[in-house]
Amino acid sequence: MPIRAVLWDIDDTIFDYAGADRIGMERHLRAEGLAAIHGSVDQALARWKELTRIHWRRFEAGGVDFEAQRRDRVREFLGAAAMGDDEAEAWFARYVTHYEAAWQLFPDAVPALDLLATGFRHGVLSNSSIRNQHRKLTLLGVRDRFEAVVCAAELGVAKPQAAAFHAACDALRLPPGEVAYVGDHPDIDAEGAVAAGLTGIWLDRGGLGGRPELIRITGLAELPALLRVDTRFGAPSSFR
Repeated sequence: MPIRAVLWDIDDTIFDYAGADRIGMERHLRAEGLAAIHGSVDQALARWKELTRIHWRRFEAGGVDFEAQRRDRVREFLGAAAMGDDEAEAWFARYVTHYEAAWQLFPDAVPALDLLATGFRHGVLSNSSIRNQHRKLTLLGVRDRFEAVVCAAELGVAKPQAAAFHAACDALRLPPGEVAYVGDHPDIDAEGAVAAGLTGIWLDRGGLGGRPELIRITGLAELPALLRVDTRFGAPSSFR
């Protein structure tokens, strides 16, 4: 069955989330006078990254809503369990100011989208919120590249659950077998997509390897040829 559309993850796939998060949090900590809160800036950044991962998994599992996981992340990071919701939201909002100032797409994102603009439809499935991701894609100048933006916060279900992938396919009015999903996480993105009946493609920017059962690329420059030429994706064997 030929691939007719590509669903994209955003963070750490087309958008350098890790880079922006690190730069934004470092600037925020210095502005707040908290550079040594966990011993050093590097240790504080490592702790923030760890807590982001822990509380994001709670959100993905349906244990808390999108805003609650952010507030809980702030409280635990600051060691301030009694901090009120408004104060936690205000602290996070100040961090976001620094984080957004560091936003940028990966250099290979727009060239890949350009090469795939003819022949494939495009959408987004993200484990974030439409408010955040619509704003992000708009400010980065690529929102109009995608027919649909589907996000877990509004769906009430997150990747790697099949229902999230199927909702995104429904938004494109295509069956899962005609959709490829590209994301940076081997389990949540690629494996989850395959289990839901899509073609999952793992974007392994770090060159980790070690998952031979997955279709893997190490950069988005590899994607156009993969989709257009590889017969696994419905390309005719005689394609040139």
